[in-house]
Amino acid sequence: MKPKLSNSVLYLMSVSAGLIVANLYYNQPLLHQISVTFKVSEAAVSNVALFTQLGYALGLLFIIPLGDKISNKKILQYDFSVIIASLVAAASSTSLLWLTISSFFIGFSSAIPQLFVPMAAQLADEKNRGRAIGIVMSGLLIGILGSRVVSGLVGERFGWQMMYYVAAILMVPLFILLQFKLPKLVPEYKGSYVGLLKSIGFYFKTEPSVRLAALRGGLAFAGLSAFWTTLVFLMEDNFGYGSDITGAFGLFGVAGALAAAYVGKLSDKMDADKIIWYAALLLIVSWVVFLFSGNSIIGLIIGVILVDLGLQALHITNQNIIFSKNPEARNRVNTIYMVGFFIGGALGTSLGAYAWDQFKWIGVSVLGISLSVIIAIVHLVFRKRTI
Repeated sequence: MKPKLSNSVLYLMSVSAGLIVANLYYNQPLLHQISVTFKVSEAAVSNVALFTQLGYALGLLFIIPLGDKISNKKILQYDFSVIIASLVAAASSTSLLWLTISSFFIGFSSAIPQLFVPMAAQLADEKNRGRAIGIVMSGLLIGILGSRVVSGLVGERFGWQMMYYVAAILMVPLFILLQFKLPKLVPEYKGSYVGLLKSIGFYFKTEPSVRLAALRGGLAFAGLSAFWTTLVFLMEDNFGYGSDITGAFGLFGVAGALAAAYVGKLSDKMDADKIIWYAALLLIVSWVVFLFSGNSIIGLIIGVILVDLGLQALHITNQNIIFSKNPEARNRVNTIYMVGFFIGGALGTSLGAYAWDQFKWIGVSVLGISLSVIIAIVHLVFRKRTI
């Protein structure tokens, strides 16, 4: 008999997901400060964000499938030790290379929130699965957005290194709380770890719904990553603002993230195909707004709210689809989906930095519009076989 999912445990998973995933994004408003510290170009310092996301993608690939084989409590014990050590290493970095390596391990170990999403789906009853996913995702999205606000403020006042020390300290009480409060789940998979990883390939080959969800999510997150990676440069060049103002833009995206629980409930009742179309349209509109807002703070704020709403609606609907179709392997299909999602993020970081170097904000905006249009096109072509 599976443990019951109480609201207190559900919200603990939501808060934990936000605090852990925030480790991935503290660096983005701080990139300009880091480039000044190590006397490197803006393009070179973007590798800090890039390797954080690449590490996250590999953490998803090699850690999250273990949720179908090993107790969640045991995974947390090992993972949190790596999170704390890598955050301290980043804080004490004396070169861009060391910071980049530390950032990779921050990303690798901070994949753990993606255990909470399938866990919520597993513990919730069928009628409330979307709601449970939505609440956990709400915390995760608020962590992504709020991290930029916090790191911008801390970085501006105390330096970028302090943010990493604060993050490391926060992980200690969080780990203790999770060990005491989180239900222990013992998975049924009895095969080897190698067999577990091989089975990921099986689900990738045989489940077109998972492949399409990963492609949609990856394209959407590529656009968002391009935006956040280059926003700090736009604010410096066009407005003369520092990391604190850049990070504060995360507050406006939180409005979209707070609607995640509502979107989760909606995905329990509304046709997934319609939600995906609406999400793609929101993403396209948001990037058109960005295109004409290179010198408008109000326009950028409107764009941030719309782009986060669109991504959130697409992301939660994607996960509800793949979890409902593959209940016996939720962690493995989530691995496929999230690896695609964050490979898209890493690609968006690189493409965004290139677009900024070559064409500034217009280039970044055209990139975002293109990625969003591709989402609509691939969904139009393949949706009949995957919804």
